[in-house]
Amino acid sequence: MGQQVANALAALRELGTPDEIRALAVDRFGPATPPRVNAHIHLPPNFSAFESVQQAVSLAEAQSIGVLGVSNYYDYEVYGDFVQRACASGIFPLFGLEIICMQSDLRSRGVKVNDPGNPGKTYLCGKGITRFDQMTAEAARLIEVIRQNDSARMGSMIDAVREIFNACGLETAIDAEAVLEKIVLRHGSPRKTVTLQERHISQAFQEALFEQVAPECRIERFNAILGTETKAKDAGDYVTMQNDIRSCLMKAGKPAFVEEAFVSFSEAHRLVLELGGIPCYPTLADGASPVCSYEDNIDELINKIRANKVYAAELIPIRNQVSVTRQYVTKMRKAGLVVTAGTEHNTLDLIPMEPFCKDGDVPEEVRSICWEGACVVAAHQFLTLHGETGFVDDQGCPNAGYASDDERIKAFAKIGAAVLQKYYGSHP
Repeated sequence: MGQQVANALAALRELGTPDEIRALAVDRFGPATPPRVNAHIHLPPNFSAFESVQQAVSLAEAQSIGVLGVSNYYDYEVYGDFVQRACASGIFPLFGLEIICMQSDLRSRGVKVNDPGNPGKTYLCGKGITRFDQMTAEAARLIEVIRQNDSARMGSMIDAVREIFNACGLETAIDAEAVLEKIVLRHGSPRKTVTLQERHISQAFQEALFEQVAPECRIERFNAILGTETKAKDAGDYVTMQNDIRSCLMKAGKPAFVEEAFVSFSEAHRLVLELGGIPCYPTLADGASPVCSYEDNIDELINKIRANKVYAAELIPIRNQVSVTRQYVTKMRKAGLVVTAGTEHNTLDLIPMEPFCKDGDVPEEVRSICWEGACVVAAHQFLTLHGETGFVDDQGCPNAGYASDDERIKAFAKIGAAVLQKYYGSHP
């Protein structure tokens, strides 16, 4: 994947030996005032609020983020640039990924998991991945399957949206190659690293609308394309219009929807482990209304997560009310799950870098749990870079050296805090 990535991983490995870090962790859990943490953003060429890695890191530094986690889809070459810039800014990098998969049994029963529009469709994250530089053969195979499936579907979906626009009198020649070229030009990303997403498609067609239709006529013409009324506040509200294109044209049951070919949940879970990570369930909670049936009972959700050999969970608080965030996070942690939080930044809205809730600040007890979770991920990342068993082993089983979930989490949090302490000491 490149010398830059190899050098970045080596620098994190050379913070010390595991024994040196464990000695540092004996008597303390971390700084009296923990740094601000964002465990989940997307960087270009994924669809992102950021024009570049530099912009993301600069904003994080300006907003006093001390730990920043990236969770891209299906190509990790950008992680080399990310870690180099993060290190230069004194920000500790966490490496993650996000995978879309299908639980066929849930689809057949109409159960919505953490996607409000598609039964059975499931997002799974990986935290603390360390084998994205030298992938195993199985990891490389699974990623190639995913990329090929996505590429074929995105091409067909672009064709379908183009036909709808053309039928409404907005002639455009947009195809998959044109959308890909826009991404390459916008971000300077190598073509081979780009995985097209629905948001890339919706952006391309929104831009075509703006180019061809004057503001005073735009809402009326756009409503004709959608077959319903846009949620946009005005003719310049491009972010909402992009979301409308996705929700009104591209989702299941809509005119440009193309059936997705997914890997299974077990394959997604295996991919996280092949890349050295911790499988992590991203929780939508009241980010959907009504709450997805898979998630509406928090106690049952926790049992289902654990039954799938997943021992970490994550929330994107901007989707959630304060009360819901507090309920889900505290119950998950009490049940022995590691919990993290992030912002995604996977629309063009440049929201603040520190996670916040839909109706207020993240509660202090939630911030503390998510700081602990970030420390666990940092410890896992560090130990696996040294060839040791992390928070989970290569089969996804919790590290067997501890008597309970709580003991394991607290022990790894101490190790991770020591890793961070050493890192900040070497990056004043």
